[in-house]
Amino acid sequence: MAGGGGGGGGGGGGAAPKHDDLTPHPVKDQLPGVSYCITSPPPWPEAVLLGFQHYLVMLGTTVIIPTALVPQMGGNNEDKAVVIQTLLFVAGINTLLQSFFGTRLPAVIGGSYTFVLPTISIILAGRYANEPNPHTKFLRIMRGTQGALIVASALQIIVGFSGLWRNVARYLSPLSAAPLVALVGFGLYELGFPSVAKCVEIGLPELILLVIFAMYLPHTVNMLKSIFDRFAVLFTIPIVWLYAYLLTVGGAYRNAPPKTQFHCRTDRSGLIGGAPWIRVPYPFQWGAPTFDAGEAFAMMAASFVALVESTGAFIAVSRYASATPIPPSVLSRGIGWQGIGILLDGLFGTGNGSSVSVENAGLLALTRVGSRRVVQISAGFMIFFSILGKFGAVFASIPAPIFAALYCVFFAYAGSAGLGFLQFCNLNSFRTKFILGFSIFMGLSVPQYFNEYTSVAGYGPVHTHSRWFNDIVNVIFSSKAFVAGFLAYLLDNTLHRHENSVRKDRGYHWWDKFRSYRTDTRSEEFYSLPFNLNKFFPSV
Repeated sequence: MAGGGGGGGGGGGGAAPKHDDLTPHPVKDQLPGVSYCITSPPPWPEAVLLGFQHYLVMLGTTVIIPTALVPQMGGNNEDKAVVIQTLLFVAGINTLLQSFFGTRLPAVIGGSYTFVLPTISIILAGRYANEPNPHTKFLRIMRGTQGALIVASALQIIVGFSGLWRNVARYLSPLSAAPLVALVGFGLYELGFPSVAKCVEIGLPELILLVIFAMYLPHTVNMLKSIFDRFAVLFTIPIVWLYAYLLTVGGAYRNAPPKTQFHCRTDRSGLIGGAPWIRVPYPFQWGAPTFDAGEAFAMMAASFVALVESTGAFIAVSRYASATPIPPSVLSRGIGWQGIGILLDGLFGTGNGSSVSVENAGLLALTRVGSRRVVQISAGFMIFFSILGKFGAVFASIPAPIFAALYCVFFAYAGSAGLGFLQFCNLNSFRTKFILGFSIFMGLSVPQYFNEYTSVAGYGPVHTHSRWFNDIVNVIFSSKAFVAGFLAYLLDNTLHRHENSVRKDRGYHWWDKFRSYRTDTRSEEFYSLPFNLNKFFPSV
């Protein structure tokens, strides 16, 4: 049952500890201590500020991915600005679709690092190598990426809406969910401090200030307690951004190497100059998509990995929104809508697929506000600032190490949601220890080997004559959350599963009432569709 330490000894004179001090912490199927849960919105002014904060946090990934990919495609600063705008616009639409018709959780759906590998593979494809004009090359590669994304979206749409994923999720127990959710957060450690250290004089102050504002100040200044921890991001980003601007203007980086200037300076992104004042992204803005079977298969592998990672992220979001464990049918519906999100990515040409934003899941924990309305407001900001290009570009030019500092806290929160599920498991069972330890260890170790090999050799360990097959295997085994989740799920469902004690050890009985939508009355409150749509699309 529950983990958690006893309360320690009693008073002086060797008094026996009270019985209450020695009982473990009670198990909670809804996370306590959340100020506003999924269905209770904060007052409007507060909700708007919190929504803007979610928008700022998701900007990091939205800017970092196109900044890395567009120059490799042959695009210039104008192209990069338009791709970022498009990614932001589609993220806003996808977040609204997910919160209204998908899982209905306060999950931000944004760009995903999982799709970067197959996109780079498309960039390096032989048929684009001889294109002399950089802009034409950019357009051709973007159309190829669009075609691959459109085909790959079919996987999540079919697996989600057919109910196939519902049947998979029914066999998920707290024990197999723990490594998956933990590595959805912790597995992104490469995007944390290593990126902070690229400009440590900006990144480190942001990290220290964030911890002080969110953790220490609320307990020091009681009057403003909820303001400091709830708006820590809005307090700290302007302070460090201004400091970075003063360093830039003061000439601190005048003689620094180009790499340092790129990471540290506030005027190096080229986005403000490249962005149009007003522009509405539209489908097929780069031209008609082109299709290649091998590239589509590789992108499908990324789509499958993103599906598994998003399952873990949805479970983390449901926890921090203080909702009950997400019913498998609702999870499957959410995956279907995420597939539609990837289809929109392909149609609009974002150059990247979509998945649940892990950093925004962590922000729910920091603010203790899991309200659906807040995330819907943040989607409004995404769409608004993607159309007003210049204004959006101002925020998008925040140096990347500042975002990396935020990730150190948010990815940690997302990962610890996974560790929280161990309260349902028997941690004194050797079976539990093996599944937990082995899946987490291999989840870190296998991708490490793939990444190390790739960085030395320039290609993955699987290097056959079939490029698409190489991409599929390399994409799958480079995801820490996928490897850990897959192993935990496989071992948990095959190792002595039918013994009565094992059912209890893995925590399976705690989630029995959430396996079907109808067996717990709270599912209706948290997950039912709006506008009486449940009549036409019933959850089972």
